[in-house]
Amino acid sequence: MSEIVNLRKVRKDKARAERDREAEANRLRFGRTKAQKKADRQAKERESRAVDDKKLE
Repeated sequence: MSEIVNLRKVRKDKARAERDREAEANRLRFGRTKAQKKADRQAKERESRAVDDKKLE
């Protein structure tokens, strides 16, 4: 005899798995570590300082 399956639960589980997969893809695509953000911010500051130092008054 086969097991009774609640279709509503199966549907919800499938939707949850799809959301989890999409979230993981977004984390890989858009996620950045704190160290990466800090390094970019410091590089931008160095760049703007270099440009400001070379301005003529």
